[in-house]
Amino acid sequence: MFLGSFPLLAQDGNSDSGFWLWQLFGRLHPMVVHFPISLLIFAGFLELFTFKNFKHPLRPGIRILALAGAVSAVISAVFGLLLASNEGVTGQILDIHQWIGITSAGLSLVLLFLLRKRKPKTKAIPIYRTLLFVSGIGVGLAGHFGASLTHGEDFLTEVLPWQENVDSPESITIDLAAFTSDLSPDQEVLLATNVRSVFAHNCYKCHSGSKIEGELRLDEKEFVFAGGEDGPILVAGKPGESEIIRRISLGKNHDDVMPSKGKLLSKDEIKLLTLWIEKGAPWPDGVAQQSIYRVAALAPRKPNLPPAKPGLENPIDRWVDQYFQQNELDWSEVVDDRTYLRRIYLDVIGLLPSPEELGAFESDPNPEKRVIWLQNLLERKDDFAQHWLTFWNDLLRNDYTGTGYITKGRFAITDWLYTSIRDNKPYDQLVKELINPTEKSKGFIEGIRWRGTVNASQQVEMQAAQNVGQVILGLNLKCASCHDSFISDWKLEQSYAFANIFADSTLEVSRCEQPTGKMAKTKILWEELGNIDSAASRAEKLRQLADQLVQPANGRMYRTVVNRIWKQLMGRGIVEPADEMDNAPWSQDLLDWLAVDFVENGYDLKRLIFQIASSRIYQSQSIAIASPELLLAENFKFQGVVRRRLTAEQFSDAVSQLSAPLFDSAEVKFRPYELIPEAKPSLPFARAAVVSNNAFLTSLGRPNREIVSTSRDSQASLLQALELSNGERLNQSLEIGGKNWVDRYPESEQLTKELYARALLRAPSDKELAVAKKAFGETPDPNEVQDFLWAVFLLPEFQMIY
Repeated sequence: MFLGSFPLLAQDGNSDSGFWLWQLFGRLHPMVVHFPISLLIFAGFLELFTFKNFKHPLRPGIRILALAGAVSAVISAVFGLLLASNEGVTGQILDIHQWIGITSAGLSLVLLFLLRKRKPKTKAIPIYRTLLFVSGIGVGLAGHFGASLTHGEDFLTEVLPWQENVDSPESITIDLAAFTSDLSPDQEVLLATNVRSVFAHNCYKCHSGSKIEGELRLDEKEFVFAGGEDGPILVAGKPGESEIIRRISLGKNHDDVMPSKGKLLSKDEIKLLTLWIEKGAPWPDGVAQQSIYRVAALAPRKPNLPPAKPGLENPIDRWVDQYFQQNELDWSEVVDDRTYLRRIYLDVIGLLPSPEELGAFESDPNPEKRVIWLQNLLERKDDFAQHWLTFWNDLLRNDYTGTGYITKGRFAITDWLYTSIRDNKPYDQLVKELINPTEKSKGFIEGIRWRGTVNASQQVEMQAAQNVGQVILGLNLKCASCHDSFISDWKLEQSYAFANIFADSTLEVSRCEQPTGKMAKTKILWEELGNIDSAASRAEKLRQLADQLVQPANGRMYRTVVNRIWKQLMGRGIVEPADEMDNAPWSQDLLDWLAVDFVENGYDLKRLIFQIASSRIYQSQSIAIASPELLLAENFKFQGVVRRRLTAEQFSDAVSQLSAPLFDSAEVKFRPYELIPEAKPSLPFARAAVVSNNAFLTSLGRPNREIVSTSRDSQASLLQALELSNGERLNQSLEIGGKNWVDRYPESEQLTKELYARALLRAPSDKELAVAKKAFGETPDPNEVQDFLWAVFLLPEFQMIY
C-alpha cells in the first residue's frame, strides 16, 4: 500500500485510482497468487517423503518448487498491496487476508535465504522444513480469505449438503400492490424493513462492516444515503435516475451488475427497491426496531396446559402429545427396565449400573419404581456432582490446566462449581454468583488474560460480554464485538455498552480492530430489564447486572437453561443450536411453559432433570439419526430421545469400572473429599471429570475449554478410532484388566457371563458364548481376555445410550 503514496504514481490525472500500470499489476494478483499456493503446498507434500533422508532423489524437484513458490509469494504480496491500494476495498476480511499474505511472503523471503545453498547445514534443515510448511499453510489460508473476498464468506460452505436448508429466508413479506397511495407511518416502517432484508440477504457480503467494497455500506441508514466512492446510489422519488436500480436490473454478464457474484436479485426484490425509492426512500426511526431476523420474545409466557390423558399426566407428555397430534406422529413404545435403568444411570450420575442393581430394579414390584429409583439417583450428591461437573465445565470454560493458569491470567472455579452442583444451588443464585462473583467464582467473567497484544474483541471485558451472552442468554455477540452483526440486529455499540459493565474504566469502541475514538456507553442488552449506573464502580455495576438478569421478567434466560438441560437428556434441544435462542423451537408452548414452571418452582435444576427423566417421552424408544446435520434441519420433527454416543467421560469411567483405572493419581486435579470431608470416594478409580485433559479424552471429544463449549459431536471420528485401536492408555488398562478378570474368574464360561452382565447388563447369547469358549478354551489367558474386553468396549451396544 505504501507504493500508492508516491506522487509520481498518479500520472493519469485521477488521484483516486492511481497510476494505470500499478492498477494493472494489482489486478494480476488473483492470477499470480495461485502459483505460491500450488507450488509451496506441493513442495511441502513432497518434503514429507524426505524425512528419513534429506538427500532424497526428490530433493532437486522440491528445491525448484520451493524457490519458485517463494519468489511468486513475494510477487503476489506486492501485487496484492497494489490491488488493495487502488481498488477501494476495505474491511476485516481484507485485513486478515492481507496480513496472512504479508507474513507468508516474509517467511518466503527467509526460505529463499536458506535455499541459497544447495547443501544446508544439518541444524538448518528443521528450520527450512518448518518455514516451508508454515509458508505453504499461510498462502493456503491467505487464498481462502481471498476467495471469501471475491466470492463471499460462505463460498466454501454454501455447497455442502447440510447447507441446503439454511438459505436466507424470503425477504419479501408484503403485498407491493397495497402501496399504491400515500404511505401511512406503519407502511413506511414495513416497506423500509423489507428493504433492509433485501440488503442483508443480498448485499452485506460486500457492503457491510465486515467488508466494504467501493466505500459503500448498506447495513445502516446513514451509510445507505451517503453512497459510495462514486457518490449517492439513489435519488429519492426517482428510481430511473438511481444507480442502485440500474445496477440490480442489469443482465448477469454485464460488468456493472450487482450483486456481481452469486444470485441476482429476484424480480420481486427489484420491484420492492424500485417502489421504495419511488415513494421517497422512507427510512423512519422505527425501522431500527423492526428486525429482519427472527427475534425471540424476552418476556416469560405460560400457556395453558393441554388436558391430561391416562399415562400422559406429566406436563411434558401433555405438550408432546399435542405436538404429535398436530404433526400426525405416533408415540413409540416405552423401553424395558434394563434400557431405562442404564439410561438414567448414565444421564444422571454418568456410571453404569451393576447387574445386582438391575436385578433389584427388575424385581421391585412398586409400580412407581422408575420414579423412586430416579429420585434416589438424584440424591447421590457426589456421583451426581462429578457427572454434571463435565457439563458445567464445558459451559463455563472451566478447566484444571491450560492457557492462563501458569501466568495467573485465568482463575479456576472448580471448588465453587462442585459445591454449587452438589448442593443443588438455585439457578438464579448460581448465575448471580457468576456475574457478581465471589473470589471463588470470578473465573467465568474474568476469562483468560492473554499475554501480548490481543484483538479488541478478546479483551477480558468483551470476553465476559460474549460468554454471558452465549451461556446464560443463548445469544451470539461475537460478530457484533468487531462490527455490526450481519447475522442479527446486534450492533457494535450495543456489545461495547454491555462489555462496559464488566470494565473498571470506560472502553473505547474499536471497529474491526481500529479504534473509533468513541467511548462506549454502559447498558444492559435489553433496557426493559432495567438500567445500569454508568458512574458506579465495577462491583456495583456487576451487582446491578446480576439482579436485573435473573429477574423472572427475563424469560430468555430461563428458556435458555431449560433448553440446555433438555438437550443434555434428550440429545437435541427444543431450540437448536442451543446458543441461538432466537431460532424457532419445535414447540414454543413446551419451551415457554417449562421456563416459567422452572422459575415458579425455585429455579431447581434437579427438579427439572427429574421432570424430564420421569416423562413418558424420555422413557420411550430412542430415535436413530442418520446424520447430525438432520438435527439442525428446518423441517426437523421431534419424535423422542435421540440415540447418542457415550461422552469421553462416560466411556472412560465405564472402562475404569470394568477393566482397570485409566488415570493415575498425578492426573487428578480435583478431589471432592478434600473440599467436602463427607464426600468420600465411592469408586476405586478417579473419574474422568476430575482429571486434566489428555490425548485420550481429547480423541473422545472432550473440548479445549479456552472457549465456551455448549455441544459435543456424538459422531465417531478417525482420531477416536485410532486411539481406541492403538492408544497406549487404553491398552495398559486392558492389560491389567485382562489379568484381573482371569484371577477372579478362571473358568471361561463364568468369565464370559459375568463380563456380559457387567458391561451390557444381559447374558451372552448362545452364539456369543460359543465364540468366547472357542477363543478362550476351558481356561482363559489374560491376553485373550484383554482382546475380549476391547471387543466388548467397541460394541455399539456398549458405546451408545439407547
